[in-house]
Amino acid sequence: MKMSSFYAPKGKSYDNIDWVWGYSPFFWKCLNMCRRQESGCSLLKISTKGRYGLTIMMELAANFGEGPTSLKSIAEKNGLSEHYLEQLIAPLRNAGLVKSVRGAYGGYVLSKSPDEVTSGDVIRILEGPISPVDFTEEDDPAKRDLWLRIRDSIAEVLDSTSLSDLINYKGENEADSYMFYI
Repeated sequence: MKMSSFYAPKGKSYDNIDWVWGYSPFFWKCLNMCRRQESGCSLLKISTKGRYGLTIMMELAANFGEGPTSLKSIAEKNGLSEHYLEQLIAPLRNAGLVKSVRGAYGGYVLSKSPDEVTSGDVIRILEGPISPVDFTEEDDPAKRDLWLRIRDSIAEVLDSTSLSDLINYKGENEADSYMFYI
């Protein structure tokens, strides 16, 4: 699954949005405003820390209960730098989301079930607080409320999406198919 940033300045195309934050009506209204270029939307970005960290956690979730998974295998499978993944796994381990297993067949395992870990947990550990802007400096109460609602909508989607949801995701074109033999 490829995830990318959400960038919405005037004059840009939205034909290649890879990550949709959810089904919040407020979110869709904002997205449609940006698509029609009715507003000057700004950069709302999840960095490679968050994206690659979520990739690590999804791989560990997919292998949950099957023993440790090495960062080398995750890096090779996803075409990522093993050294960079080593930097990302430390905060996840310190936060208690993963455990390390030493030895020849060592690696990392989730410390909780994939159902108990949300994408919001991972993003907050690696990226910090989720907020599109620093709304505490906003003097206009209407704009401050807007930033709060955007932050809360994003947090709601991230906090309601578990690792299990992500690894079991099936898009509209990936529905269960049946094989019929004649």
